[in-house]
Amino acid sequence: MQSIHKRLGQGHLKVETLERAAQILKMLAHPQRLRIIEILERSQDVPVHALITETGFPQAVVSQHLNQMRRIGLLSARRHGKEMHYSISDPRAFSILNCISANSSAADFE
Repeated sequence: MQSIHKRLGQGHLKVETLERAAQILKMLAHPQRLRIIEILERSQDVPVHALITETGFPQAVVSQHLNQMRRIGLLSARRHGKEMHYSISDPRAFSILNCISANSSAADFE
């Protein structure tokens, strides 16, 4: 099997690119954060209360995960009235989720 670098005719990825990828993968290496990303992937600009309801996680847990993902630039937040709404700001989150979905069988879905 030919490496992606040879197929693309490029050299090695930049260190900064690899570091950012590792940062994102580390952040998404948690099932609760992946669940939040999955919800945000289906409908952008989701209010916190909807994330709490849909995940079933306590408010403090959801808020902690949202803040961690926002801090590294994976999510963006905006205030709408009294509530914060979140959306995915780094398209690599979509790519990672799509990769997980593409490598899952029908039995893996609810």
